[in-house]
Amino acid sequence: MSGRAAGPFVAINCAAIPEALLEAELFGYEKGAFTGATQRKIGKLEVANRGTFFLDEIGEMPLALQGKILRALEERTIDRLGGGASVRVDVRIVAATNRDLRQAVAARQFREDLYFRLSVFPIRVPPLRERLDDLPLLARHIVEREAREIGRRTPVIDASTFDVLGAHAWPGNVRELQNCLERAVILADGDTLLPRHVNLPATPAVAPRDPWEAIDLSGSLQEATDRAVTEIERRKIRNALASTGKDVARAADALKIDYRTLVGKMRNLGMDERR
Repeated sequence: MSGRAAGPFVAINCAAIPEALLEAELFGYEKGAFTGATQRKIGKLEVANRGTFFLDEIGEMPLALQGKILRALEERTIDRLGGGASVRVDVRIVAATNRDLRQAVAARQFREDLYFRLSVFPIRVPPLRERLDDLPLLARHIVEREAREIGRRTPVIDASTFDVLGAHAWPGNVRELQNCLERAVILADGDTLLPRHVNLPATPAVAPRDPWEAIDLSGSLQEATDRAVTEIERRKIRNALASTGKDVARAADALKIDYRTLVGKMRNLGMDERR
């Protein structure tokens, strides 16, 4: 919905391209820049000009390139390999990683200045085991798609199968669920997916995770405190609304605050007080 909606969307996977080629893919090169450079190549960042550039698996980017990406973000310019003049680019950067970049910064595996430059608006996508309410919808979608691809009637997922799926820890997240259900659709010998078709391996016990590890402690003490308080308020209000059937007045009584204060907090948190 932004002004860049009509612009290009360009993605690159930092883990899938060898380090020696990644710089050329990002910034491009001029003819004759190196052996085999027979013509100019425009880099991905330049292709994404006035649009959005998605850096997938940013945590795998080599340290040497991290500094060049930081300069491109700060100065909005890039230098093609073998080029004599800087090229101005105007891109919105979206980055993703499955690593804890704060730990990578502490281990000197990721630049701290780049981390803070990228984490202006962080969005944490929880693992599947933390959002099992999504599992039925995802499962039905995967089963329907796989059945269509192999040209068979879409089987119904039995309730007992959902019980088995819900009990699994899903260390491989949605990709593991997709792999499991695609195999199940192939193995199913009727119109119903049963637990024996799913055939999940025994999952080793997972040690309980320290809840503080999920809290973003970056920035100043006040910034970290504000984020923690905001999340506590959001969860407390959500629970109060759920327990009162989304009756805002009763929720305010349960929270021991007045109605107008609760409505104001809900608006600030982006929660619809009409629900």
